[in-house]
Amino acid sequence: MAQQMIESNRKGAEVYIGHEMCMKKVIEILGELHLPRGLLPLKNMEEVGYNRSTGFLWLKQKEEITHNFKKIGNVRYAKEVTMYVEDKKATRMTGVKVKPLMIWVSMAWMAIEDPEGKRLTSATSTGLKKSFPASAFELEEKA
Repeated sequence: MAQQMIESNRKGAEVYIGHEMCMKKVIEILGELHLPRGLLPLKNMEEVGYNRSTGFLWLKQKEEITHNFKKIGNVRYAKEVTMYVEDKKATRMTGVKVKPLMIWVSMAWMAIEDPEGKRLTSATSTGLKKSFPASAFELEEKA
């Protein structure tokens, strides 16, 4: 399913290859959209694509990873992550899961809904919603 969505949005998209370039572009795109720049801390990215006309963003990495956000917990990212993005919002997400209780649940959307842009609200595919400080998803400083 994700691969079909990627292929249908590839025409007219900006496509970047290689981890360093992909990381740079993901950070730029998230910044342009007023989303926390550390929201997609993927490892070993192979490809990033962004179709500005449809708002479709995809990321491919070599393997699935689980990232621990110090202030909120673990988030699992599949080998392929897709979403539709617009200012302060990501919707119709695939490949991103959280573990609110005992099982991993797919993320459906996330958005900065408060006027000051200090809280990021996310919702799972089951309808569970939770709000976090947007700063919890900022880029982590390297030691």
